[in-house]
Amino acid sequence: MKETINANIGQQAFTLDYDAYDRLTTYLSDLRRNITVDTDEVVGDIEIRLAELFREELSSPMMVVTLAMVERAIARIGRPEDFASDSEGEPTKKENTMETKRLRRSRTDRSIAGVCGGLANHLGVDATILRIVTLCLMLFGGMSLWVYIIMWILIPEE
Repeated sequence: MKETINANIGQQAFTLDYDAYDRLTTYLSDLRRNITVDTDEVVGDIEIRLAELFREELSSPMMVVTLAMVERAIARIGRPEDFASDSEGEPTKKENTMETKRLRRSRTDRSIAGVCGGLANHLGVDATILRIVTLCLMLFGGMSLWVYIIMWILIPEE
C-alpha cells in the first residue's frame, strides 16, 4: 500500500503517490533555481503543461499519478539544466537555435523586401553573401524573379 498526496498542478487537482510527489517537487524547485527570468510565469506554464500531460495519461480523475508518469512528463518537458541561462542573462544555445528557426522577412536587414535578410538569419549566414548568390541565380537562370516575389508574399515580416 502506498501513501498518496492531493496536490494542485497547474490549477488542477491531482492525487499523486508519495514518490511521484517528491520527484515532482524536486523537479519544480530545480527549475526555479535554474530559471532566472520571469521565474513564476515560466514555472506556472510548465505546471500547466505537466497537468495536461497527466490528464492525457489518466483515464479517470480518480486514478493516481505515479512516479513513472512523472518521469515520462519530465522527459518530454526537459531537464532543469535545459532551462538554465548564462550569467549575463543571455539565453543558452538551445534557446537561440529555437528562435532562429522561424523564417521571417527582416525589417532591419533589407535591400528590397527583407527576404534575403530573413533567409540569412534563418540559415545563419551573412546576408550579403546570400544576396549575391540570389542575384547570380536570377541572372543565370537558376531562379526567376517570380520566386523572389512569391517568397516576399508568403514569408511573414518580423
